[in-house]
Amino acid sequence: MPADESGRHEALRLRARLNAALREFFASRGVLEVETPILSAAGNTEPNIDGFSTGFTGPVGAGARTRYLRTSPEYPLKRLLASGIGDCYELGRVFRNGEAGTSHNPEFTLLEWYRAGFDHRRLALECAQLVRSALALVHRDAGVTTTSYRDWFRDGLQLDPFAADESALRESLRDFSINPDGLTRDDWLDLLVTHRLQPSLPADAITIVYDFPATQCSLARIRPGQPPVAERFELYLGRHELANGYRELNDAVEQRARFERDNLRRRERGQPEMPVDENLLAVLERLPDCAGVALGVDRLLMHLLGAGDIRDVIAFPFAEA
Repeated sequence: MPADESGRHEALRLRARLNAALREFFASRGVLEVETPILSAAGNTEPNIDGFSTGFTGPVGAGARTRYLRTSPEYPLKRLLASGIGDCYELGRVFRNGEAGTSHNPEFTLLEWYRAGFDHRRLALECAQLVRSALALVHRDAGVTTTSYRDWFRDGLQLDPFAADESALRESLRDFSINPDGLTRDDWLDLLVTHRLQPSLPADAITIVYDFPATQCSLARIRPGQPPVAERFELYLGRHELANGYRELNDAVEQRARFERDNLRRRERGQPEMPVDENLLAVLERLPDCAGVALGVDRLLMHLLGAGDIRDVIAFPFAEA
């Protein structure tokens, strides 16, 4: 929390300026601002994300009784793109259960946008432009470095993340006390990112990492090759992950299979299964070739203010809500 109310007020004033700058960024590019539902009949199947749910008590014919607070506006935004609305974005609140700490609040502000005709590499550069425009609000700038996921590991750890066996990945984390029970190969890769690679990123630079292992595809397209890669990127500002983007999958059969794999993993972990978004699957084949990205606005604001705690940049943190 800020040391006094003046610190909190400063953060809120800068947030208002940032929101205005974000809207101007998209207005100048002809990207439409939209609002989509916060409550949905579908949940997020991703096993590493836990959502909130609530119950609807109105007329039975109004729709599903159990509703989930969105963890992102991704699915409805894609439905709008499939309907032909064109490039669009949403700036709004999203909700994730179990996430609280210096860089997480259970409700937070997410900026998500989609660009028809863009691939993930082109969108990553636009994302960097947006971040630089935000930094200009506090008279700062940052250089931009791009690297493939594979080269990031090769240069930083002398490991090939696509070829190294799990024992080699674990060996590179031997200095950390990590319980290996239940961890998959992708879990070890993620731990190498958070424990070894992220801490070495330049403090005042933008780093774009692209072309992830196909096993980490989420909702991204997979590009065939040796090895195949997920057409996905992450953007880091300093040592903090700020944005995650994809060249979007528009194959409904493949997307359903991914949702089912997620729910299988949930069952294996003892987590509740989530209802899949049938409304999205029904129109996904009409989604244009596009790329989309989600960016954490609170984390961006933390960087602008030099804050080390997300509670310093929001009006009232979770414990005071």
